[in-house]
Amino acid sequence: MKEIKLTPDQHKMAIEELKSYFQSEREEEISDLAATLLLDFITKNIGPLIYNKAIKDAHYLMGENIDELFTLEKQK
Repeated sequence: MKEIKLTPDQHKMAIEELKSYFQSEREEEISDLAATLLLDFITKNIGPLIYNKAIKDAHYLMGENIDELFTLEKQK
């Protein structure tokens, strides 16, 4: 599987979200470097699990709805 890459804007937003989480939930301030290292760990080790779950969910939903395509057939 290809490495999960975030756009610069997504990366910046994720860093801010992690810092905000630590501040609000743990009353702990973390640096940009600490948040970046945590984000790198998450995208490398946990991201693929979430990605694979999303692929399986999409596959299931597509399979469930594929038969609905026949309702779009035109009648002569």
